[in-house]
Amino acid sequence: MKKLFVFILVLLHISIIYAHSIHESKHQLHTWSLKNNTKVNASFFMSKNNLIYLEDENDRVIQLSKNDISSSDLSYVNKKIETINQLNNTIIVHQESTNVYYKIILISVILLLLISSVYIYKKKYFVSYLLPLIFIFILGAFYSFEVISTNANLSITDPLVVDNAFIPFKPQVNTSWDGTYFYVESKGIPTTHHMMAGISNHGWQQQVPIPQCYIKPNAWNIPLNPSMAVTPIPVNAAHFSRGAIAIAVNGVPIFNPYTNTGVDAFLDGQLDSFGGHCGRGDDYHYHIAPLHLYSHTTNTLPIAYAFDGFAVYGSKEPDGSPMSTLDLNHGHYGTDGVYHYHGTNNAPYMIANMVGSVTEDSTHQLIPQAQAHPVRPGLTPLAGALITSCVENSTHNGYILTYTLGGQTYQVDYSWSGPIYTFHFINPSGTIDSVFNGFNQCNLPQAIEDITTDAKSILLYPNPAKNEVNLFLANSLNKSNITSIIIYSASGSVVFNSFRFQSKIDITNLVKGTYYLRLKTDNQTLTKRFLIE
Repeated sequence: MKKLFVFILVLLHISIIYAHSIHESKHQLHTWSLKNNTKVNASFFMSKNNLIYLEDENDRVIQLSKNDISSSDLSYVNKKIETINQLNNTIIVHQESTNVYYKIILISVILLLLISSVYIYKKKYFVSYLLPLIFIFILGAFYSFEVISTNANLSITDPLVVDNAFIPFKPQVNTSWDGTYFYVESKGIPTTHHMMAGISNHGWQQQVPIPQCYIKPNAWNIPLNPSMAVTPIPVNAAHFSRGAIAIAVNGVPIFNPYTNTGVDAFLDGQLDSFGGHCGRGDDYHYHIAPLHLYSHTTNTLPIAYAFDGFAVYGSKEPDGSPMSTLDLNHGHYGTDGVYHYHGTNNAPYMIANMVGSVTEDSTHQLIPQAQAHPVRPGLTPLAGALITSCVENSTHNGYILTYTLGGQTYQVDYSWSGPIYTFHFINPSGTIDSVFNGFNQCNLPQAIEDITTDAKSILLYPNPAKNEVNLFLANSLNKSNITSIIIYSASGSVVFNSFRFQSKIDITNLVKGTYYLRLKTDNQTLTKRFLIE
């Protein structure tokens, strides 16, 4: 009976020690005063691109513009962001001095009780029985007081935020996403500038731009749950020498600044006036940051996304302030606590090291990524050639590339019809015609509204609209399921935001143009495009 009593006593003490685990408490709610005289009870989640993300008591994420909240709440947000940045830049050494203190006290007390019991009973068999129990107790005590913390693997990238950067270039690009990747579909041909002109005397290998089919399942993939690499991989002549490392927001891939021969493509004169040229597969791509795209988009939006999941900005920060000091990776953490890169006119131009976790295969190519489809064998460099223009033909199924060599002007007139590609070369050797069997040109999916799960569930009228737009929900969509309504301008700016359903939306303060209405429910995002005239 005494043995049983002692055994139960030891187990009881160990169980009491293990019962003192420390759990993190649920987030505290803050009352937000909005400028439309409504209030929201929610905790601060994160801030990105002038947007604030809150989490209510039901764990739903609410998206607001900084312009929607009061000045006192904005000050509250700035303090939160400052605290987050301090944590991101502080190395925390975890110490359990308090736990150790209590452990020592408890172990000492229990040992005294057990030793006292030994002296009281003074029986050999009892002592031999008790010593193993003391050992078990000591082990249990030192492994107790564990801090239990559940770290949710939350994505730091909202696909709607990513999509903002691509909206100004639609329908040149098409976007969609799932829980893992943000997909960019394009033909790899820019519509905002001409190609090839300016490639100098020793950089052209007689390659010409042909639209590619970067369409699912061959779309470009941007990770939506990026993670920081333990050791960032350098973007240099030894790594990522094949394929793209990023995708520009106009759908053109961006390669390593170094070519597969190990030279800086820009300094070697191999690029056109916009930083691009064609690869051996006649695929057009950039080798430096496409800063020229800011002529067609807002200077606070990204111009590209690296394939580690992080955005690339220009000379401005996402909040509009001048570019801050860059780290050795050619980027830094923003005021929202999220890492991003910056494009510059000088090397390394965009990314010095991939700070996000990526996979490089044995051929030094970042995977996964889309692939170009060559239609003809590669040619040799044409020393001394200088490309002067590359314009689309009158039937929109090919291009006419003009170059000079030895004071003479020559052309490459090429086109396609179905899978047949015809090349008409006029060069110093005379006239050469070649025909190749390639791939059928593909069409991009329809505009942005077709990425929705069920676009027919939303009816917007009138369209075009003037003073107000009416929103009608069809099928099984209920007003109670709506978590937010956001209207974007064609440049990607948020011009209207509501966290509840509204059947009529006043648009009298909006200028004429194309807009996108995004309606979010608990399990889907629906998008419609409409015009204001």
